[in-house]
Amino acid sequence: MLYIIIAILIFGILVATHELGHFAAAKLSGVRVNEFAVGMGPALLKWGRGETRYSLRILPIGGFCALEGEDDDSADPRSFGRASWWKKIVILCAGAFMNFVTGVVIMAVLYAPAVGIRAEVYGGPLEGYNTENCGLLAGDRFLSVDGHRVLVYGNARFFLDRAGETIDFVVERDGQRVELKGVHLPYQERTDGEGNYTRLRGLTMTSTVDPINFPGKLGCAWKTSIDLVRTVWISLGDLVTGAVGLRDLSGPVGIVDMMGQVAANPELSPTPMDVARNFAELAALIAVNLAVMNLLPLPALDGGRVFFLVLNGILYGLFRKKIDAKYEGYVHLAGLAALMCLMLAVTLSDVGKLFGR
Repeated sequence: MLYIIIAILIFGILVATHELGHFAAAKLSGVRVNEFAVGMGPALLKWGRGETRYSLRILPIGGFCALEGEDDDSADPRSFGRASWWKKIVILCAGAFMNFVTGVVIMAVLYAPAVGIRAEVYGGPLEGYNTENCGLLAGDRFLSVDGHRVLVYGNARFFLDRAGETIDFVVERDGQRVELKGVHLPYQERTDGEGNYTRLRGLTMTSTVDPINFPGKLGCAWKTSIDLVRTVWISLGDLVTGAVGLRDLSGPVGIVDMMGQVAANPELSPTPMDVARNFAELAALIAVNLAVMNLLPLPALDGGRVFFLVLNGILYGLFRKKIDAKYEGYVHLAGLAALMCLMLAVTLSDVGKLFGR
């Protein structure tokens, strides 16, 4: 129950932060905001200030920002529908921007007590794999693997595992940037004599720890957040290509289960502070995930609405015509229904995995 409450609070804060982005952008753009609410359901507290009503509602599961003329035609000159196209795009994207900023802030807080930061370096060849002449030298610090920048610890191994047989490396060697093109490193299988196989490339990786100052901590928070964005994009690509399936996705039920597993694992969470840190990292991942997903050009999402704004701009420039708002509304409604069905399928899958253990 505790993890359910924590998960609800995390999602609620992130959704409320998202809506705060829309609210702030609308206010700065001169668009009328009728109501800004934290939480959903019946209002516990209401008050008004200027033209906007504010409310605190009973269910801590998000919030909303009601803009004048957002879903219907309004004669108010300060309505959303009558705002310039660039103001609409700024307002629509501001929610995702705030989610990303939230992720950066969480990571900055987590990096605050750090005195050093780990970096991956080449440890040397594995015996019997014929990788002694691959071009890498022990102590090389990985800067890029297979065209992907190494932003945080773990990136080098991750992209090495995903790469093909021929890999490009960029490393730092004795303070100099060195590029290694077309390094041939196929996977090779080995057995321990008992029928247990290992599949390795014949490389070892170790790490070094660099001291870190305050600007470096901010830089690490930024790089980690960018890496989370990249992780979300890679996951989406794997989903589209079929590398992962529905059972590999997780919704709220799966996230609560994951929180319980992390908290119960003494290696991952030996102390309450480690539990809190792991939960904070998960919150940062969810925040960045919401930012990326919400900007996808899909119906019912902010990215889908931006897509229609751009499309209508192109159509008007070419043919002096726009898509009827009624039909655009139908598309967004269908997209919302599809998203709800996907969420239901993912939730049922999560429940099935729980009972299938």
